[in-house]
Amino acid sequence: MPHTNTDESKKIPLGSGEVYCVEYSGTIPSDASIETEANRLGHITGGASFEYKPTVYTAKDDLNKVHKRIITDEEATLKLGLITWNTTVLNKLIETGTVTESNGKREFKIGGLENQSHKNYVYRFVNKDAVDGDTRLTVVGANEAGLSIAWAKDKEAAINPEIKAVPMSDGTLAIINEEVLAVSGRAASSSSSSTSGS
Repeated sequence: MPHTNTDESKKIPLGSGEVYCVEYSGTIPSDASIETEANRLGHITGGASFEYKPTVYTAKDDLNKVHKRIITDEEATLKLGLITWNTTVLNKLIETGTVTESNGKREFKIGGLENQSHKNYVYRFVNKDAVDGDTRLTVVGANEAGLSIAWAKDKEAAINPEIKAVPMSDGTLAIINEEVLAVSGRAASSSSSSTSGS
């Protein structure tokens, strides 16, 4: 369903979304390929957050009259809260995990440095918005927050992975795609007046 807002200046990002995950093979698959029920990582609780952080070095003289600034490093992290999960999900979040299935049972073993998979995954978060248009955030990387599970009498056993992005082939750490809203009325009228005056 197309968005109903046609004014970029009135766009308000709102709400949580859905998250999908597929193994990274060097390219980002199409939206239709990633965003399927089979690729759902889990249902989200507490939303999702994204953080980009550059490391900056500034060279300057003693009197602070001249300076030069460069970015020497950068990192991007996608944080999630998952309310639904099973051991096949955990296997995508723990690099030293191994899963085996037999006789209707699944066994998930955690640990052993020799079991590192060295796999990266494409993680796709989708915020659907019928008013302002859908937004998609894509990172390639792996969970670096480890795993903490708490089973309690009156609370769901949610997990909170933190996906540390690794550079894609061109150095990109994250991709944000959004639907472009139509030109606002104010911008449209200003554009048409300048055209008619020429």
